[in-house]
Amino acid sequence: MSPTLSRRDMLRLAGAAAAVPVLSSCAGAPTAQNTAAPGTFTVYWNAGHDYQAYRKVIAEFEQANKVKVNLQKYQWPDLRTRLLADFASGTVPDLVEEPGGWVQEFAISGNARSLQDFVDRDGQAMGFPSDWQPVTVERNSYQGKVYGVQLHFTCNTLLYNKAMLRDAGVEVPTTWEEFLAAAQKLTKDGVYGVALNQDYTYVWPWLNQAGVTPYDPQTGKVMTPMEDAVAALQFQADLVHKHKVAPVPVSSTDYSGPQKLFSAKRAAMILTGPWDLDPIRKTSPDIELGVAPPLKNKVQATQAAGVSMFVPAKATRPELSWDFIKRITAIEVEQAATKETGMLMPRVSWTELPEVQSNEVIKVFADALPTAKDNGQKVRLTGQLGKWEEQLKVMYQQVLIQNKPATEVLATFAQTAEGFLK
Repeated sequence: MSPTLSRRDMLRLAGAAAAVPVLSSCAGAPTAQNTAAPGTFTVYWNAGHDYQAYRKVIAEFEQANKVKVNLQKYQWPDLRTRLLADFASGTVPDLVEEPGGWVQEFAISGNARSLQDFVDRDGQAMGFPSDWQPVTVERNSYQGKVYGVQLHFTCNTLLYNKAMLRDAGVEVPTTWEEFLAAAQKLTKDGVYGVALNQDYTYVWPWLNQAGVTPYDPQTGKVMTPMEDAVAALQFQADLVHKHKVAPVPVSSTDYSGPQKLFSAKRAAMILTGPWDLDPIRKTSPDIELGVAPPLKNKVQATQAAGVSMFVPAKATRPELSWDFIKRITAIEVEQAATKETGMLMPRVSWTELPEVQSNEVIKVFADALPTAKDNGQKVRLTGQLGKWEEQLKVMYQQVLIQNKPATEVLATFAQTAEGFLK
């Protein structure tokens, strides 16, 4: 068992043998035996990313390589469970889409194949890594070698209801102080100024804006300067419990709560990414949607998000896998996918496309990408990401939902995290 797996993953893996037949009985999910069937190219993909732009690429790939693509679609937790079972059995797919962070984790554990030989051969022709935002290359590399290629590159920023702000005489906030003042004015008549997410990953923009370093391998310290980390966490908790400009988040595995409140016009502002744009448009097309740059405290910053692709170490046709990666990351495919869905992309040249520059919503996100930081990278390289994320979740929910003092909770978190990161 890989030392990088968390206790949660071990429990998932223990049950994976039982889970695979259940998955196999679902439409489109093959048994382990036919995962790498002759003439079949198996891809594990996120269920929300089955775009027409990608279907076109798949059709062209099939024709060029005389194979049939078996696109298996999963939600992230199910994909991870299936993948861990595959690693244990030795029967793996040809290509995997992952939610960010798994590439380095599986590079460390030996479950991901280095793509450096392909990059050395084809990188210049495809613009990799020169045309990819630098952070997207760093987060998919290990010990100087590339193990994954970024497919989508997204970030978190401020979405707001233009009509609500206009009616309340509120300017779009740019700093934490302005944000609090705006939220206070907007909270009335059953409407909250803002809705915060219970998902712990939504803490990162605040910590980045406070200038906090999540983990310093040189000193072994986490969340430094600690007083700034405390202030960032307490600010969020105070929005809920002290100022009462946000509802108490509901503890669950669903991160769409704020979007649903926003769509129902029960919250005037939310902090989220492009993944919530489509649901807002579909459920409440009458909302005048505004998108603003990330807020500023000590600095103006946000956190990097998005998905990458990697090739399992035991995949038997890495040349085919690499051909798929090259095709689906071409600039014209990025352009088509953005036009279709509004998704943000990792190429620097993508930011100059007319679809990006002429779209006032997408352009704000695109302009924020250079300020996006990958907060988990230093921790991922220790092989302790699973433990780190479990402790982060506990810390965040204790402060945000249970209203425990940020000073005490962060002190406990730091002691625990610095212990297992040694």
